Amino acid sequence: MNRLFALSDIHGCFDAFYEMIINTLKLEKSDKLILLGDYIDRGDKSKEVIDFIMDLQKKGFDLVTLAGNHEVMLVDSYLNNELLPLWYMNSGATTLLSFNLGDIAEFEKRYIDFFKNMKFYEIIGNFIFVHAGFNDFAIDPFSDTHGMVWECRKVYNNPVFDDKVIIHGHRPKKLDHVKRMIAEKSKVIPIDTGCVYEKEAGYGNLSALEINTMKLWTVENIYY
Repeated sequence: MNRLFALSDIHGCFDAFYEMIINTLKLEKSDKLILLGDYIDRGDKSKEVIDFIMDLQKKGFDLVTLAGNHEVMLVDSYLNNELLPLWYMNSGATTLLSFNLGDIAEFEKRYIDFFKNMKFYEIIGNFIFVHAGFNDFAIDPFSDTHGMVWECRKVYNNPVFDDKVIIHGHRPKKLDHVKRMIAEKSKVIPIDTGCVYEKEAGYGNLSALEINTMKLWTVENIYY
């Protein structure tokens, strides 16, 4: 059986991400890796993260790149400079610094296209992969892209989710909490273990969940 991984909220922590992909998971082209967004901001190596993802795709690895709120803020700010303060408030300047740019307008087109072309969710079997969550009150939750990158819920009552398991990131959780949700076979499983928050007790881990076995792989962010 081919392996299916989900991984979220890298936030510029390139070294931990590289360690996870190359040395821990030993990712193969027969695997599928779903990245749940927030590749950039906060950490200091956003460009390295994006370049690595693009290089894996170019080499033929099976990657699905979902949008996180940080990628959405970048694209929104690129299209409308009046929205820049929100992105800067959420550490956008660290990404500009990583790309060695003085202005968001200086981004190469290939990077903007990469961010623009991200999907907001992926469904495989009974699993739904999304950055944050869904608007549970919408008739069609899959039509609300804002909810998908900003809204997290512990429980969903919308009937479209009745037989589904939602795998998401966005809100960092302590590693023990994530392991408990997996063990309890929760219908909503968070996998953001706060890689970029390595100085806060209980966080500072990058985690990947293998869906077929529900095994959690973790790399400690010791590269700061």
